[in-house]
Amino acid sequence: MIIRKLFKFENAHIVRGCSTTRCSQNIHGHSYKVEVLLESKYLDNGDMVYDFGLIKLRIKEFIDSFDHSITLYNRDNIEYINDMKKHSKRWIELPVSPSAEQFSRVIFIVIDKILESTIMVNGENGVRLNSIIVHETDTGYAQCFRDDAYSLLMGKINIDDIKFSAQTKAEWSDINLWSRIKNRELIENPNKI
Repeated sequence: MIIRKLFKFENAHIVRGCSTTRCSQNIHGHSYKVEVLLESKYLDNGDMVYDFGLIKLRIKEFIDSFDHSITLYNRDNIEYINDMKKHSKRWIELPVSPSAEQFSRVIFIVIDKILESTIMVNGENGVRLNSIIVHETDTGYAQCFRDDAYSLLMGKINIDDIKFSAQTKAEWSDINLWSRIKNRELIENPNKI
């Protein structure tokens, strides 16, 4: 069975190297929608694949990191990167260009690590990330599956190369959340929200 949770965020970026000048040479923003699809062959003690309330914890916090932020490609012009960081308190730096396709891969990899690290407490069994869908516009989206997320043909995504601004991290309920995710430390998943 597959369940889906929808999240929304506002974000700005430049997608260097794309075909359209407007996108490749100008900072612009989108109202993103992100669909997180989880799957399992089992149901938990509440007869659910995974309680939607639990998704609102770490997964929502991670996706909210992109809201009202600028996303930067770490191989872009260093002056541009430094200027954006100087003039924006909320930014995320990625090891890949911030296209919808790469957003879906980054989000997949991080949520996959969150799920791997989460302590299941209500009989959840075999819960896996099925895919991530990132809607950049109302008419266009990219969908990432496991093979896509970890494909070297699409560019390696090293989680250590993903960086968040100090303000973004300060807004998390656990300021050490990012290091805990990267190190696959166990993350509490309380059954009462």
